[in-house]
Amino acid sequence: MRRETIELDNRFGEQYAGRYVFQEITWAKRSRIIQKHTKYHPMTGQVVSSDFIGIQAETILASLREQPPNKPITLEKLLGEEDGIPIELGEICSRVANKLCGITPDEQRFLSEQSDEENRTQHSPIIDSAKKSESCPAKSEGNQHGTSRH
Repeated sequence: MRRETIELDNRFGEQYAGRYVFQEITWAKRSRIIQKHTKYHPMTGQVVSSDFIGIQAETILASLREQPPNKPITLEKLLGEEDGIPIELGEICSRVANKLCGITPDEQRFLSEQSDEENRTQHSPIIDSAKKSESCPAKSEGNQHGTSRH
């Protein structure tokens, strides 16, 4: 699995100075994090809402393998509105975790938006062509949550 190490000086405060090692997480771990923070409509399977901040914070923490002994980055700090980590530090951690864990800008946009009334897959030419093909069903009850909504 891929790894990336960053060394921070005191620019975010002495408590954050030190070495941080991030490692790519597994597909299963990433999927579980997204599922945990996403609400689906019980009938249609469409995304009703997703907590992008929660997804991002848990992805950062899951990929963070080593940090200074005082453990300055915690889930509570990543989610904290009053006593959180500095914005720029959070952005650095997000970039590293997203790069290692394969979260694309399109996925970030998708996760940060609420699903609208219309099914997002209907406008994809690939899905439209799959719907027309009798040999390739576009969607089945068993895979509603795994259907791509980009």
